[in-house]
Amino acid sequence: MAAALENELEVDNEDYYSLLNVRREATQEELKSSYRRLCMLYHPDKHRDPELKRQAEQLFTYVHQAYEVLSDPQSRAIYDIFGKKGLEVEGWEVVERKRTPAEIREEYERLQRERDERRLQQRTNPKGTISVGIDATDLFDRYEEDFEDAPGGGFPHIDINRMHISQSIEAPLTTSDTAVLSGSLSTRNGNGGGNINLCVRRVTSARGWGELEFAAGDIRGPLFGMKVFRNVTARCFVTAQWGLQFSSHGVRPSATTMMARHLDQNTMGYLQWRWGSQSAMTTSIVRDTKTSHFTLALQLGVPHSYLMMSYQYKFQDEDQTKVKGSIKTGFFGTVVEYGAERKISRHSVLAATVSIGVPQGVSLKIRLNRASQTYLFPIHLTDQILPSAVFYATVGPLAIYLAVQKLIIMPYVRAQKEQELEKQKEDSASEIARRKQEAEASVLLMQESVKRIIDAEESKMGLIILNAWYGKFVSDNSQKPERAKVIDVTVPLQCLVKDSKLTLTEASKAGLPGFYDPCVGEEKSLKLLYQFRGALHQVLSGDTEPLRLPKQFHS
Repeated sequence: MAAALENELEVDNEDYYSLLNVRREATQEELKSSYRRLCMLYHPDKHRDPELKRQAEQLFTYVHQAYEVLSDPQSRAIYDIFGKKGLEVEGWEVVERKRTPAEIREEYERLQRERDERRLQQRTNPKGTISVGIDATDLFDRYEEDFEDAPGGGFPHIDINRMHISQSIEAPLTTSDTAVLSGSLSTRNGNGGGNINLCVRRVTSARGWGELEFAAGDIRGPLFGMKVFRNVTARCFVTAQWGLQFSSHGVRPSATTMMARHLDQNTMGYLQWRWGSQSAMTTSIVRDTKTSHFTLALQLGVPHSYLMMSYQYKFQDEDQTKVKGSIKTGFFGTVVEYGAERKISRHSVLAATVSIGVPQGVSLKIRLNRASQTYLFPIHLTDQILPSAVFYATVGPLAIYLAVQKLIIMPYVRAQKEQELEKQKEDSASEIARRKQEAEASVLLMQESVKRIIDAEESKMGLIILNAWYGKFVSDNSQKPERAKVIDVTVPLQCLVKDSKLTLTEASKAGLPGFYDPCVGEEKSLKLLYQFRGALHQVLSGDTEPLRLPKQFHS
């Protein structure tokens, strides 16, 4: 089993809880009651037909196996963590059987940590940033009186005036030591250089860590630095950083200290003091909730002092859309920014920000995060605040994004999902065929029991399932023609009716006796028509939604 931990655990298609139709927190009495009922249904001695008897023996064995696992606390703990494959390991290599469920879970967590540490040692965790600065001021600032006399005056000039490339990798040395190697190259208007940086970090305890930094390059001279982090209390931590910068002008020392404290569950307060070439004192409050992010900061220093306030709203959609705005004012002038951010694929996030300031002018910043790589495109549009520049900086990216989203991204994502779905169907075809055969056999074995249940329910005007379907239903306004992928589960559901009640747990209904998955990887639901006290009722339930019939308002 220890070797099995090296690979991702596979999801088990056979859910013992769903088979017995019990909650994952079911008590021993609930397990025993469900087990006895299924044993009466599938007992081989109840069937004389040789084929039905053989099928009943298989299903009876399966139910017995599920009950044996879930009724034993140790086996149940192993099954909850590892699934069915965890029970197939000979010799119980992971844990001793005499251990309690709590000890089994603790052992699993320890093995999980060891696996994560081994994976961490194999991973360099590369991070990189590429920034390309674009000067597009000629688009808006070119309309001057002598413009017609300028050479090539018919076409605006768009130049790349600066670039920056940085990359870093991590190399775990031990479980507590990590080395980080990083480097960068920068150029601006034809001049530039690069530097390389080596940082060694050691985790000293659960409450703190420290690191040493060495750097050299032609952008700045050799640098030696030290940084420490310490949790003072459960709600407060402190960081301190010292550095010595060596240059032709001599040695320049610097120091930075920051203290942070949790003001409440969602709010942090920061106080930072920086001493060196740009000394300053900064205090800020950051509030981060599920739907918003707010920052208020005040800095007093030489040469920069400012007051900044920003707000970000997080939409609760699958694309993790965010809109943000900020204002920053100080000795340098005033800057107003607004923008949006959205997830465009599983590993990619696209953001655009418009910056309007005095005396900076108008700029548009495009950012693309792809996994651990960041691509930045700051575009300087004008040195003045021109309404036309503000308009095109706001509307242009939005129009381009909507066009690209509709014409390129959405068709690509849809094609990827369809390919993954087809592959999933191919990989599980044999398993689904087996489950379908078992479900059909189970329905045959249920016939006699269902007749008795219906007779008993009719005599007291109880709960009778008239029709039930499970799978993917197609609406009339569907954009593309496709057929419904459903199976008839009237008999299996009627068989689960007891004392004029039907209760289904929150597990996927594909694991219930007499059910199987008719559309792997697609959204499924259960639609049924039932009769209770002479009245007809229709219900539509999601695949993993719990269901209790009759509904209170149908009683």
